[in-house]
Amino acid sequence: MQMLDAKPWRGMRWLILAPHPDDETLGAAALISQMAKARCLAGVVYLTDGSGSHEDGGRLVSVRKREAAVALRRLTGSRAAPPRHLGWKDAMPFQSDHPRFAQSCRTLTALCQRLHVDAVAVTALAEPHCDHSAAARLAYAVQGAMARRLIVAEYVVWGEVPDRKAYRIVRSAPMPTGKRGHALRAHRSQLTASHGAGFRLPKAQQRMTARDTLYVRRAA
Repeated sequence: MQMLDAKPWRGMRWLILAPHPDDETLGAAALISQMAKARCLAGVVYLTDGSGSHEDGGRLVSVRKREAAVALRRLTGSRAAPPRHLGWKDAMPFQSDHPRFAQSCRTLTALCQRLHVDAVAVTALAEPHCDHSAAARLAYAVQGAMARRLIVAEYVVWGEVPDRKAYRIVRSAPMPTGKRGHALRAHRSQLTASHGAGFRLPKAQQRMTARDTLYVRRAA
């Protein structure tokens, strides 16, 4: 197991790709916090508009964008790098041969090149939610499109831990007590009945560890 503050990871620039607003906090908050402090955070990008969690999806899009911005400020302590949004429809991911998938791949590839990104953290490919696995497919497509080396590191939100024989394990530094919970509370639409009937994050999922664990595919 390797640590992010040790070689060869120290000094790498990271981009976080999250399927929905709140996944960045559930799976990569410690990574975001650590990289922001080290000035190695290139940014956070959301794949979908998050509109599928409740019936009033139209109004929810702007609400979840605001929640994501607040959560990111709480994790980074700064407004300098507001989140970016690719705008896919929630729970309706594009397949790899769709023009919108190719367009998103070009957008992210250009972003990674412009911001000198060394590694992308994304939800695990084997996660059961279709948007989570689509985000991983997109990250690996960007990896293949880059003119230089780009590492893809998977993080787990809902799925099982990847096979350790196939992946290297990298861990973040621990977060300050309460910081991840403070960021998660920004996602009020996912935690309360503020938007009526719909998704509510289970209490068990709200009990999060101080560190993030990342999984990087071993070379074949």
